[in-house]
Amino acid sequence: MTLPIVAHFDAGDASPYATALRSGGGVLRMIDDDGAQDAPIELGRFLAAADDADRSVLERARGAILDVGCGPGRMVRAAIVAGHLSLGVDVSDAAVAHAHAQGLPVLHRSVFDAIPREGGWGTALLMDGNIGIGGDPALLLSRCASLVQPDGAVIVEVHADPHRDRGFQAILIDHAGRTSLPFPWYEVGLDGLRRCAADAGVRVSETWSHAGRVFALLERAQGVAL
Repeated sequence: MTLPIVAHFDAGDASPYATALRSGGGVLRMIDDDGAQDAPIELGRFLAAADDADRSVLERARGAILDVGCGPGRMVRAAIVAGHLSLGVDVSDAAVAHAHAQGLPVLHRSVFDAIPREGGWGTALLMDGNIGIGGDPALLLSRCASLVQPDGAVIVEVHADPHRDRGFQAILIDHAGRTSLPFPWYEVGLDGLRRCAADAGVRVSETWSHAGRVFALLERAQGVAL
């Protein structure tokens, strides 16, 4: 499965995401194509150690963990500490460089590129709203489901609003006015996730929340081969 090359979260020579990672943190805003802004994105949380909400995900993870859109690698590190074989993938040069500087196993590539152990992962993670990657949640879920074992799981962090269900062209902007190139993104809450899951041949088997963050565990629908 291959997608056309498209702009992404770290796109542009003056990428505010890369700048924030290299400077040790910062606050970014995501603006949609109508000019609306969502909640601020605190990069310091991506760079910090895993918190209790993150650990609630790892408690439900099965076997070897693939972190899709792993950023600087906090979940990869936490998964390894918890005893899981773990690998991260990310398209951001800056994020991968940060992970490598910590000695973390992270590959610089898209989830739609060739991935080691395809079909053999126990769990694929889509944290921090990464269900939005590529702007097509059903396609992304289908790809992630193809990467895990038949009895594996995909764990998704969704939007806190259960009714959120929208795709758009987004840009990131920081306090200095640096902006990314536009990139496709999608925000989805639990209601929309169930629809996307059905389209992808998977089903939501558990949901939970922790400290205002909302998660869902998905499994392959019975009798569906991917």
